[in-house]
Amino acid sequence: MRLRVGDLDGTRDFYERVLGLEALETTPALARLGAAGKSLVELAFAPEAPPRPRRTTGLFHLAILVPGRAELGAALRRLTDAGWGLTGASDHLVSEALYTSDPEGNGIEIYRDRPREDWPRTGGELKMDTLPLDLGSLLADADPDRAPLASGTRMGHVHLNVAGVAASEAFYCGVLGFEPTVRSYPGALFVSAGGYHHHLGLNTWVGEGAPPPPEGSRGLVRFEVVLPEAAEVEAVAAWLDGAGVAIRREGEAVAFVDPSSNGLLLRAADSAAM
Repeated sequence: MRLRVGDLDGTRDFYERVLGLEALETTPALARLGAAGKSLVELAFAPEAPPRPRRTTGLFHLAILVPGRAELGAALRRLTDAGWGLTGASDHLVSEALYTSDPEGNGIEIYRDRPREDWPRTGGELKMDTLPLDLGSLLADADPDRAPLASGTRMGHVHLNVAGVAASEAFYCGVLGFEPTVRSYPGALFVSAGGYHHHLGLNTWVGEGAPPPPEGSRGLVRFEVVLPEAAEVEAVAAWLDGAGVAIRREGEAVAFVDPSSNGLLLRAADSAAM
């Protein structure tokens, strides 16, 4: 996940001190942060970049998945100790989640999954909900270790503001091969690969037909879709080309945009993050 930011030092401090990510690389132009040596978030410094206008497509939130409830409780304690406010806290039946925003207004979810065998289903699809989360109970279960985020922490999913659900489904499912998992949220669709509850959330909550932000605005530059092998990247690249989607080669990776101008980078798991 790469974000364009106007204040590199302040935003990097948030991800390190408040969220608990580790600095993996820092240059005057880019900060790369992650957990246990694995890159999760890149901050690209662009001091002249305008803020993303409201009611445009882009990032709704990035979602950091922690290994368990103790680690989620520790994340809540870290936010509380830093005096950083929550924008929400929810039990989604398949997961428990905390919500906040970074200093530049990028939405962030930190969550833990319930065991897959406990995920409820109704009407042939996964059942998700937005119920209040008991923060007192979560703090009681918190891991007392204040160390950086635990090994096994990863980017669990990405949630996007899009211009239209139907066009997004045609692209992400019809072209890229994701499968719909939840359709029951008004104005939203959740899709995944391999039976996960969702790797992508796609919503029109900023308005049906929302325009993209001006090119070079702060916020989402691109997120990564990682496939097991290079051959699969080439297969998807061929599908994109066949669907008339413009692609750009970046070494062995493939860059492109979705119908709402959200940027993606497709790469193989054994290739270096870019």
